[in-house]
Amino acid sequence: MDIMDAISKRRSVRKFIDKDIGRDILEKIIGAGVMAPSPKNMQNWKFIVVSGAKKGEMLDIMKKGIENIKTIDQLSEGREYFIASLEHTMGIMKEAPVTVFVINTANKHVLGQTMQEKFYEMANIQAIGAAIQNMLIAACGYGIGSLWISDIFFAYYDFCKWFNTDDQLVAAVSFGYFEDTVRRKKRKKLEEVVEWR
Repeated sequence: MDIMDAISKRRSVRKFIDKDIGRDILEKIIGAGVMAPSPKNMQNWKFIVVSGAKKGEMLDIMKKGIENIKTIDQLSEGREYFIASLEHTMGIMKEAPVTVFVINTANKHVLGQTMQEKFYEMANIQAIGAAIQNMLIAACGYGIGSLWISDIFFAYYDFCKWFNTDDQLVAAVSFGYFEDTVRRKKRKKLEEVVEWR
């Protein structure tokens, strides 16, 4: 598949079919992520692949995240929305055969305080975003759907404990085969988002 074709066909898939992804394909998808640019070529990323029986433990952590939300006073007005969003995401992760968690090995839980630390944090997170995008496009090229997930933040420390890491958890991506009925959401026109100088 042509690269521009893969970019235009990529979708956020929220319903997967019951079909496993071969490890060789997963390695190629993650390999595409590793090819992303990174500051000073430090490649400060780690990918944790969760599948099979371990999915149950992952879903238990998401359930715990839902329970935690019920105790956060600051979410009193939007609590039902966040709970529904988490439950929906958890259902997607349950259905997907594989979820890959992406960790920034250069940053710890506590964000840096100096300007230099903040600069490197932003640069590393940008690189990880590029790695994730590479994986999404590569997956599309293999006919595999994907969903970039941030709802894991509601169970952030529990996931970090499960992974036995003090490093910064950035995102997760669920992968799986899907019925090709997902429509692309409308995108803004270039003139709405581009300023030429």
